[in-house]
Amino acid sequence: MEEFLAKQKLLVIAPHADDEVFGCAGTMAKVKALGGEVYVVVVSVGDIEQYTGHSIEMQTGKTRKEEFLKALEIVGVDDYDILFDDPKLHLRLDTIPRRDLIEKLERTGKLAMDKLQPTIVTLPAISYNQDHEAVFRAGFTACRPHVPWVKPFQRIVLAYDNTSLSWAMEREKFHPNFYVDISAYLDKKLAALNCYNSQAKPSVHHASVENVANWAKVRGREVSVEAAEAYMCLRFVL
Repeated sequence: MEEFLAKQKLLVIAPHADDEVFGCAGTMAKVKALGGEVYVVVVSVGDIEQYTGHSIEMQTGKTRKEEFLKALEIVGVDDYDILFDDPKLHLRLDTIPRRDLIEKLERTGKLAMDKLQPTIVTLPAISYNQDHEAVFRAGFTACRPHVPWVKPFQRIVLAYDNTSLSWAMEREKFHPNFYVDISAYLDKKLAALNCYNSQAKPSVHHASVENVANWAKVRGREVSVEAAEAYMCLRFVL
């Protein structure tokens, strides 16, 4: 597996800054350490109102971007792109025509698939979050099969995990069938997540650093390693 990952060009597509860490930080760090390439596209970074105790506080898009860049520095990436920083679109990606999102991911974005030609694409698994679903649908369409000498063809397409997926309708449950051993990279994953101070949750919360560590260990035990990141394999062509 190490020799295989060392040859890959990984593109992680994240609805928001921090989703890339929840789902793929260990994998990204491993691919980079082995000599592969890693790229991240965040679809939206913007101001967001969040619950703090029983009150609501505003977290700015500027803060989220600063945290994002610190996290990427820890994990190590070759390049990144943020498609939208309009606060009117943040958490409203489902209002953008799907074709427009597809075009950004497929052809016109800085790290569009046609330009970058990644060998592995990871997408956010569908959840109750409207932005995650919109990005998955657009990304899934952008990865549609094609004749490879006419249009770049993504040979491996994966949907990545998130601790929030436990709260999902049964028909939308996340059923992992592809695992990456991140035992040697769990510390980097947690350090990257710790960069997102504005999103910090208490330990009992499913998105807390403590629970992300637990989640990685549970995923690891599912395949008898210390820690892992889990994916749903949507396409694997050798």
